[in-house]
Amino acid sequence: MGLRHLARRGAAPATRTLAGLPGGIVTKRRGRGSEPEDVRLWSEGDDRRFIDRNATARTGQLHVRTHHDERDRAVVLLADFRPSMLFGTRRALRSVAAAEALALLGWRVAADGGRVGLAVATAGAPTVLRPSGGERAMIAVTGALAQAHAGALEAAGAAGSDAPLEPILGLARSLLPAGGHLVIASALDAPGPGFDATLTLLAERVAIRLILVSDAFERVRPPGFYPFALADGRRGTALPAVLPGETAEARLADYARRGIAGLRLDVEAGPEAYAPLMERLDAVL
Repeated sequence: MGLRHLARRGAAPATRTLAGLPGGIVTKRRGRGSEPEDVRLWSEGDDRRFIDRNATARTGQLHVRTHHDERDRAVVLLADFRPSMLFGTRRALRSVAAAEALALLGWRVAADGGRVGLAVATAGAPTVLRPSGGERAMIAVTGALAQAHAGALEAAGAAGSDAPLEPILGLARSLLPAGGHLVIASALDAPGPGFDATLTLLAERVAIRLILVSDAFERVRPPGFYPFALADGRRGTALPAVLPGETAEARLADYARRGIAGLRLDVEAGPEAYAPLMERLDAVL
């Protein structure tokens, strides 16, 4: 619950902008909004679908009705608690950092009148909550995150390799209306052979944002050989290497080319550093 108060810091929801994510692309909110804002005289270039019949009939001149952004946002937070996420070398596990960031974002969305849902991928059965609004909904979301993470840790010893993420994407899609928002917090280790194709198709129906969780060891590691143990029982030592196309920046750039914006979340930074990142992410949802 302490993250709730941290999420309240920064700009008020009314000051949100369209260019909230770092980068050179300004994202546009979907739809024209549902709340009437004003009725004014028709001008060249206005959409005829928005002609206000009552004002037009009353005055004898064409009038159009304008709308502002919809306040009822449906956002599903997708947390990856599969075995590979239960890893960390500084401050916390990657799974904990993912949960912290999603909780911060969820509290911001709920405070702004949005509806928040949850989908959690683990080695076992997924956790799913339909989007709902208000403080009670976020208490349910944070409680479900904590319970799912505790279950993932308990099953870690018996868990094998990571299951693919495609099924949880399908569940998340079923929770969202067209034009909804899906926010994924994961390191995307072994997401499955069909993950990228599924995600690209899903991006045509809902807006997707990616929080790519990164441990310090993945970015800067001391040179040398490191011991490893595989799920099939094999053990040994290896000299790890990060290929240029496998860096967090390269992966984020690849997804951005497909219309899926994202940001890197450094595990060691902690919630204080995550709060402004989630504020910027919230601005484009």
